[in-house]
Amino acid sequence: MTIRGIGLHSGEQGTVRFHPADGPVRFRVGSLELRPLASTVVDTTRCTVIGHQGLRLMTVEHLLAALHIRGIWEGLVIEVSGPEIPILDGSAQEWLAALQGFPASGPQPQPLSGTTRIEEGRSNVLAQPAGTFSLTTTVLFTHPKIGYQQVQCPPTRLEELAPARTFGFLSEVEAMRAKGLIKGASLDNALVFSEHDFANTPRMLHEPVWHKALDFLGDLYLAGRPYQGRFVVHRGSHRLHVELARLLQS
Repeated sequence: MTIRGIGLHSGEQGTVRFHPADGPVRFRVGSLELRPLASTVVDTTRCTVIGHQGLRLMTVEHLLAALHIRGIWEGLVIEVSGPEIPILDGSAQEWLAALQGFPASGPQPQPLSGTTRIEEGRSNVLAQPAGTFSLTTTVLFTHPKIGYQQVQCPPTRLEELAPARTFGFLSEVEAMRAKGLIKGASLDNALVFSEHDFANTPRMLHEPVWHKALDFLGDLYLAGRPYQGRFVVHRGSHRLHVELARLLQS
């Protein structure tokens, strides 16, 4: 199967192909292979970027979230052309569908050995031991169509998060494009907010927080294996998520 699409930030076309292979899940770009691990993250500005030996692969988080949800940690090589994983519709649902034919594989979830809390300003991430995996995610925005939102998994199933799209604000577009970002963004691949309303139609009641939870799953995948515990994310960011994954990986 070949999946083609445009990159959210680069605006360039890219392709992704999945190949069964022994060993841990890894990306192949040309002749170089690299595992999606926190130790390979080189940037967390508006997306998660992994890299090695001059290579940079942008916006890996939605595909990694689908791998996390499917429980695929081994037996797959992901061949990529282009500088960025295609954004597709801005969610993880197409990646989840593309991975349906691959079985769950890899180690059993490892219990957390202690409590970890990471804070940055008004944002924080908490991970603590528990008998099962759970995730609580909250966001707080002053925009009248967002405000405070929360999602808890369970009872929400992880796969239910997959259709939630990345989101942004019309007021930020000019500044972000001046920084070389969101060159491929459109109303077809993001939920967009105007000054007081939606610029396009949301898919679900609390789509922003559902997508934030999805981003966290993708970034947590960078710990290199599944973990069992209670995770709480308030106003999360790729930087905080990856720092937690880095601590777990080490």
